[in-house]
Amino acid sequence: MYVVSFFQYLFRKSNFPLILYLVMNTLIVSALLGGSISPGNPLVALAVGLAAYVVSLAAALSPLGEFILRKQTGCHQITDEGVRNFIEPIFREVLTKARQVNPEIPEDVELYMNESQDVNAFATGRKTVCVTEGMLRQDPEMIRATLGHEMGHLAHHDTDLILVVTVGNMIVNAFFVMVRIGGKIFKTISLLVALFSRDEDNIATALMMHISAIITDFILVKMMSLWTKLGTMLVMKSSRGQEYEADEFSFNLGYGEALCRLLDSFPEARDRGLFANLMSSHPDKNERIKRLAALGVSYKTAGE
Repeated sequence: MYVVSFFQYLFRKSNFPLILYLVMNTLIVSALLGGSISPGNPLVALAVGLAAYVVSLAAALSPLGEFILRKQTGCHQITDEGVRNFIEPIFREVLTKARQVNPEIPEDVELYMNESQDVNAFATGRKTVCVTEGMLRQDPEMIRATLGHEMGHLAHHDTDLILVVTVGNMIVNAFFVMVRIGGKIFKTISLLVALFSRDEDNIATALMMHISAIITDFILVKMMSLWTKLGTMLVMKSSRGQEYEADEFSFNLGYGEALCRLLDSFPEARDRGLFANLMSSHPDKNERIKRLAALGVSYKTAGE
């Protein structure tokens, strides 16, 4: 069952910093969102915040969350018929082999494309694999090796945590903004009432409250953004082992030598940006090749 598998993965020892982050995240959501709705009752605030967070996590792990992350990473459907006719059979072949090794991989995994010219691919959520335009120019066996690696991430639920942190917090942030907008509307009405009353003290008080609310909202939204980035970094921190495991999965599918050739062709430096940040957690390519060699791949780098 997916939920059971997800929590089994989440509570691995290597994910302890992330678990701590999620606990703190729940408390922060309760303080911000629940506190805005019920500022005088901490138990109600905690219940409201917890409920909102559970809803956000459910949405993050749903097709909606996956759709949002695809948009964030620039994934789009492959509309070029020639490209689709080339890559789809390769993708289906690898998916079939991967499901034979691990039947928990959904049979309806879909392939998307990113316009980056870098040679790369990535999995996101439960049912999405995305290849770059640059990857399409590679040898088909290297493409199979890369897709096999990404199937490994899906098999191990590696990408679910990105959904939980990135999309989950985005949805919570949207809830928070909506609550704060309601508060702003109320304060605006109070300001208008004070203006019509022509009471200078009431006008000054309402105006200060209005300005304070705007400043507070701006600061809190920025802080939530930074907090979300910290969560993403914690996911990335535990992903080094995930990359080795995904490499081994591709090796078990029979793509070890091709994966070594692909890794050996990678440049040392990468561009910055959201897409690059998703990929930046990868360990050193030479170390990955050594790990594959230890599994039984007969391959030597150009410098050896």
